[in-house]
Amino acid sequence: MTTAVTERTAPAPLPAAPVDTPRQRARKEAAALAELRRPVRGATMLAVVAAALGAVAGLVPFIGLAQLATQLLAPPVDGGAVLLTVWLIVAGLGLRGLLLGTALAITHFADVRLQAILRRRITAHLGKLPLGWFSENSSGRVRKVAQNDITELHHLVAHHSVEMTAAIVLPVGGLLYVFSLDWRLGLLAIGTLPFYAAAYAWMMRGYQEKMDQMNTGYARISAAIVEFVSGIAVVKAYGRARRSHAAYRSAADDFGSFYSDWVRPMLTIEAIASMALSAPIVAVLSLGGSIWFVAQGWVTPIEAMTEVLIAMVIPTTVLAMSFGAQARRTAASAALRIVELLETPELPVAAQPKLPEGNRVELDGVRFSYDGTTDVLHDISLVLEPGTITALVGPSGSGKSTLATLVPRFHDVTAGAVRIGGVDVRQIAPDELYRRVGFVLQDVQLLRGTVADNIRLGRPDATDDEILAAARAAQIHDRITKLPGGYTAVIGEEALFSGGEAQRVSIARALLADTPVLVLDEATAFADPESEAAIQDALSTLAAGRTVLVIAHRLTTITGVDRIVVLDGGEIVEQGTHEQLSAADGRYARMWAVHEGGAR
Repeated sequence: MTTAVTERTAPAPLPAAPVDTPRQRARKEAAALAELRRPVRGATMLAVVAAALGAVAGLVPFIGLAQLATQLLAPPVDGGAVLLTVWLIVAGLGLRGLLLGTALAITHFADVRLQAILRRRITAHLGKLPLGWFSENSSGRVRKVAQNDITELHHLVAHHSVEMTAAIVLPVGGLLYVFSLDWRLGLLAIGTLPFYAAAYAWMMRGYQEKMDQMNTGYARISAAIVEFVSGIAVVKAYGRARRSHAAYRSAADDFGSFYSDWVRPMLTIEAIASMALSAPIVAVLSLGGSIWFVAQGWVTPIEAMTEVLIAMVIPTTVLAMSFGAQARRTAASAALRIVELLETPELPVAAQPKLPEGNRVELDGVRFSYDGTTDVLHDISLVLEPGTITALVGPSGSGKSTLATLVPRFHDVTAGAVRIGGVDVRQIAPDELYRRVGFVLQDVQLLRGTVADNIRLGRPDATDDEILAAARAAQIHDRITKLPGGYTAVIGEEALFSGGEAQRVSIARALLADTPVLVLDEATAFADPESEAAIQDALSTLAAGRTVLVIAHRLTTITGVDRIVVLDGGEIVEQGTHEQLSAADGRYARMWAVHEGGAR
C-alpha cells in the first residue's frame, strides 16, 4: 500500500468582503485596543494618576527658579527663604522622579501581565479551532499575532499612558501658570505651535490609506521573494533566472515609486515643522518677545524669564506626543489582528458528548463547502467497516483530501453526517475523537524537542520501552540510534531528518497512539525509493486490524485493499475491488491503463 502526492481540493474563493473606510477601521482598532487592555485598565489608571502628580511636581522647579530669582534680586537677601526655595526645587525634582518611576513600574508590571494573559488566551483559543483552519492559515500568521503583534502592544501599555500624561500635564500646567502671569506671555509661549499643527495635519492626510498601500506593497514583495526562492532550482536549471526576477523587480519598483511619491513632499514639510519646534527658534522667539514685553512695561524680567523656561519645555513634550500617537496607531492595528484571531469561530463542542460504540465509520449524504455556497463534495455516502482498508483515488481536485479530513473533523460537513461507532463526530468530545482517529499526513510536523518527545506526542504517558517498540515498527529505530544523542537528540539541532525519515517518526507517533481508526493522506509524498519501502512496511504494521482510509496515487500499491472508491468532481463515480473496477471498463480502468502505460 503506497500513497503519494495529489493536489488538495482548493477552497472555493470567498466572496469579497466589504472594505472598511478609514474611519470604520479606526473605530474597530480603537474598540479592539480597549477590549485587550481591559484586564490592566485599573493599573493603567493608577499609573496615569501618579504620572499626572509627577508632572505637576515637575512644575515646582520652574516656579521655584522664578521665585529664587526674585529673592536674589531684591535686597536684602533672606538666606533662610533662599534655602527653603532651593529645597523646594530639589524636592519637586525628586518627587517628580519618584512618581514617574512608580508609574512606569506599575505599567511595566501590567504589560508583563497582559502579555501573559493574551498569550494564554491565544494558546487556549488555537487549541479549540478546527484542525482545517491550520491548513488554510500559515504558521507565519499565527506567529506574527502571538509574538510580534503582542510585542507591538508593549510601548502602548508600558510607556504610552505615563509618557503622554506627563507630556500633556507638564506643558498645560506650565502654560496655565504663564497665562496667570500675563496673557501675552502665554500666547508668546505657544507662538510656534500653530505652524507645527498645520504642517502635521497636512502630513497626516490619507495616512491610513497610504499605510494600507504600503502593507500591500510589502506583501507583494514578500510573495515575489518566496516564489523565486521556492522555485530557484528549476529557474536556474532552465536558465530563466533573469526572467524570474521580473515579478520581484516589478513589485520593488512599484513600491519604491509609491513610497517616494508619498514621502518626498512630506520630508520638506516635516523639516519646516520641526524647525518651528526646534529649541533655537523657540528660544529666539521667546527671548525677543519677552525683551519687548519688558521694554513696554507689560511684564517684569522675572516673569519673562519664567515664560522662556516653560516655553523651552513645550517642543520636547509635543514631539513626545507625536511619537506616542504613532505608537498608538501601530498598537491599535496589532490589537485588531489579535482580536480577529481570537474571534475566529471555535470548533463547536456538544454540551452532552456521546461515546461511540465500535469503530465503524459512516459517511451519510455528506456535502461540504469551504465558503458556504459552492459544494466541493456532493452527497457522499460510504461505510468503512472495522478491520478494512478503503482507498480513495481520482484526479487532482476531485475532493479526496477534503473527504479524508472530514473523518478526524478538520472541518464540519455542510450537510449529512460523518459517524464513528454510530455517533456523529460533532457529538463526540474532541479528546475522545482523537483517541479514536489517528492520521498520518504528507506534511509532517515535528516539534522542536527531543525525538522521544516527538514520538511520545501520540501518548504522553508512554514508557521508554513503548517508544522504542513504536520506532522499530516504524522502521526508524536504527536511524535514531545513529544520532549523537539518540532518542534525546533535539529535532532541528542534533536530529536532522529527511522527508521520508520524518514521515516514519510520524508513523511511530501514530503507532504509539494506537487509534482504531486511521486516515493516511499521501504518507510517502516526500520519500525517496528506499525510504518509501521502509514507510510501506511501517504502514502495513500500522494499518493492521484498524479501520483505514487512505488517499492513493500509485495505483499498483492499492490493488490488495478491501475497497477502492473513485472520486471525480466531488462525487463517488465508482467503487469496488481492483478486480471488479478493472473489469468494469470505467473511470478506474482507464486510470489503470494510463498507469500501466506510464510504468512501461
